This record gives sequence, C-alpha cells and structure tokens, in this order.
Amino acid sequence: MKDSEIRDVLLRILQDMVPEENVAKLEPHVRIRDQIDLDSMDFVNFLVAVDEQLGVETPEKDYPKLATLDRCIAYFRSRLAAAT
Repeated sequence: MKDSEIRDVLLRILQDMVPEENVAKLEPHVRIRDQIDLDSMDFVNFLVAVDEQLGVETPEKDYPKLATLDRCIAYFRSRLAAAT
C-alpha cells in the first residue's frame, strides 16, 4: 500500500471521528492531538479503527510512536510490509 493510500485511510477515519474538523489541513509532523480535539480514548479508538481498516494489529506499547501523521504513515507502511 502506498503512503498516499495509508494517509487517505487515516484521514478518512479521523474525519469520521471529528466531522467538525478539517483533517485535510493537518500538519504531518505535528502531533495529531495538538491539532484536533481528540482525548486519549478517542486516539485509542482511532488506532483501533486503523488496525481494523488496514488489517494489522498495533500493540499498545507502540501507541506513543504514532503521535503524528508522518509517524503513523511510516509505522503502518512498515507493519503492512511485514505482513506480506
């Protein structure tokens, strides 16, 4: 899966979670939670939804690695490559 496709999945899930936000304008290197109104439970729900959509499993210990959009894309690219 290409980075752009992973990004599209991430943004679609975020947009569904916070429809009042314009997630397309997220800065890729800035913490997601600093840019949109997500509490810690919302962020966990986001990661669970991404796992379900992409067919991967993200261990809880990896959650801190996924603070930014760029980090999420790199992480899920790696997880998807390892799964094939």
